[in-house]
Amino acid sequence: MLQKTREYSSLYFKSKQRIMNWDKLDKELTEIVEKRNQLAGMDYNHKDYDDLEEKLHDLEDDFNANYEDVLEGHLEKVQEKLKSDTDVLLPTAYIANHYKPMLPDANGIVSFEVEGQQGVPVESEQFDRQDVRIVLIPNPARFVMLINGKQLKDLWRSR
Repeated sequence: MLQKTREYSSLYFKSKQRIMNWDKLDKELTEIVEKRNQLAGMDYNHKDYDDLEEKLHDLEDDFNANYEDVLEGHLEKVQEKLKSDTDVLLPTAYIANHYKPMLPDANGIVSFEVEGQQGVPVESEQFDRQDVRIVLIPNPARFVMLINGKQLKDLWRSR
């Protein structure tokens, strides 16, 4: 009986573990980034603005539902490294409003850069009087630290 309980317990644990599909995450994150870039280039009076904004919110809701558990754990580790007591927010809070696309790699995948006051501010005594922020960037998915508006280093990478 004890053996059966262990087997069921093991199966239950394995079913709760999710195999992370980083390519799918990157695809969905890239779609959000592209929509945010489109919105950033539009005036509020543009005829497509409201529809695009609604589509973006739906994508962001789905992204949070699909990846919050996975990304939250990585964010907690990042916050620990930075010795920050800033609350961990939903993954989409770390997405910038505007991204600069880079040239495609050999596989045609476009990565992005971020500048300025984008992402989530971080409070830490390590960075006294500096504007430190964390932003989520796709291809590969990564949390990047911006200091005083300049992209400085990757804090975590999906691969």
